[in-house]
Amino acid sequence: MNTDAKLWILIPAAGIGQRMQADRPKQYLPLLGRTVLEQTLARLHTTFVEAPILLALHPQDTYWPQLAPQYADLTASGQLQAVIGGKARCDSVMCLLQALQGRAAAQDWVLVHDVARPCVRQQDLMGLYAFINDPQQGAFTSGALLGAPVRDTMKRTHTQDAKVMTTVAREQLWHAYTPQVFRYQPLYTSMQAAFAAGMQVTDEASAMEAAGHPVYLYAGAHDNLKITQAEDLALAAYILRAQQESE
Repeated sequence: MNTDAKLWILIPAAGIGQRMQADRPKQYLPLLGRTVLEQTLARLHTTFVEAPILLALHPQDTYWPQLAPQYADLTASGQLQAVIGGKARCDSVMCLLQALQGRAAAQDWVLVHDVARPCVRQQDLMGLYAFINDPQQGAFTSGALLGAPVRDTMKRTHTQDAKVMTTVAREQLWHAYTPQVFRYQPLYTSMQAAFAAGMQVTDEASAMEAAGHPVYLYAGAHDNLKITQAEDLALAAYILRAQQESE
C-alpha cells in the first residue's frame, strides 16, 4: 500500500437541516447518547487516527461551541480544525479545500464524508482506503467513492408528477454514498472548473467526472444511511445498535 500520500478528512457540516423540521440542525440532534456529529466524528477519527479533520460549520452555528471543549486536545494538536462553510454542501467542500491550500500536497488524499452519515462501517472506510492505495489499481490515481449496487426496480417519472415514463435497468446502477476520496489537486481543480461552468455539484465525484478524471466505485454496506428526514434518526439508531451487537 502506498503510504507516501497524506490523508485529510473533510466534513461539510454547515447545513441547517430544513427537511428535518427540528429545533436544531440535524448534525446536532441526539443519537444514542451523542449528537449525530459526534457519532460521525468518532467513526472517522477511530478509523484514521492520524488523519487531520477539517469541519465546515455554519457562520452562525451556536451548537458547536458546546461540543468543542471535548475536542480541545485534537484542536490544539492541529488534528481538528473548524472553518466557516458555505450556503450549499458544495460551497462548504470548496471552503474546506481552500483551507488546505499550502498545507496539502497535490497528490494527498482528501476524504469527504457527509456529517449525516454516522452509520458508515469502519470496515468499509478501511476497505475504500486500501482500494485506492492498491498498487494493482495503478491505472487510476484520482480516487473512488463508496457506494452500493441498486437492488430495487427503478422507475423514471415525469418531472411534474409521479406518472411512470419507463422502467430503468438496474444492473449498472449504484447508490452513490460517502466517503468519496480523491487526490487533492485534481479535486480542487475539478471543483473550481465545475463552479466556473455553473454546474450543479451534487457530490465530488460528479465534478471529477466532468473534468475527465476516472472515478471508481467501491462496494460498501447498504446501511450507510444518510439522515435526511425525521424518521431517519430512529433508523440510524437501530443500525448503530445492530452494528455494535455484531462486532
